[in-house]
Amino acid sequence: MTHGKLYLVPAPLDFGCDVQAPLQDALPLGTLQAAAGITHWICENAKSARAYLKRIDAVAPLAVPLQSQDIQELPREVHKKGDHAGQFDARPLLAAALEGHDIGLLSEAGMPAVADPGSSVARAAHDLGITVVPLTGPVSLLLALAASGLNGQNFAFVGYLPQDASERQTRIRELEAIALKTGQTQLFIETPYRNAALLQALVQTMHQNTRLAVARGLTLATSHVRSETVKSWRAKPQTATDERLPAVFAIGR
Repeated sequence: MTHGKLYLVPAPLDFGCDVQAPLQDALPLGTLQAAAGITHWICENAKSARAYLKRIDAVAPLAVPLQSQDIQELPREVHKKGDHAGQFDARPLLAAALEGHDIGLLSEAGMPAVADPGSSVARAAHDLGITVVPLTGPVSLLLALAASGLNGQNFAFVGYLPQDASERQTRIRELEAIALKTGQTQLFIETPYRNAALLQALVQTMHQNTRLAVARGLTLATSHVRSETVKSWRAKPQTATDERLPAVFAIGR
């Protein structure tokens, strides 16, 4: 029996926002049509997945009705701790692919397995001989890097910074030292409601000539990217933060 494929299906970055733009504004029609043809899904949250499939159906009719879609959720611990360390065996979730069905992997926003759970599923697919197909869509990390004016030839994504204020300050100084010494842009993210606290810590902690870029709500009508030296950030009123909008932070020289 021919195996099905695992499709990595990107979601728009307005996932969970009050105002949602038409899907065609952020995702190619080919991606939406490919997603519409999938009947088996692995996701973070089944309710969110169904809401997204309903939006897709309005553009490209689903192959089977929404209530007939087979939707599996990743375990809760995978959401909290990540699944890149190889401790979660995702192979049972791919049983349908071994029976010939294509499976879609979906995260809450952006590209699955990039700053989101899903790497264990992709890894398991490779181990089982299942073809992995990433579909085209928004990846906020690269969009932010491209818009920042920082080094796009040498960069690192370091995930989340510590929540503890003292540990966070130490980590900021470590990342700044790497960026200034090597020229490597450092990218990181935070839970939206903590964005303001992280921005304040960055501006207060770093050297005045270090460049800081903050990209908010990328691909949305309210998107905004600001990239200036820390000195300029201190001199001008800081951009207001919307606690619902995701943001990407980048530092460099």
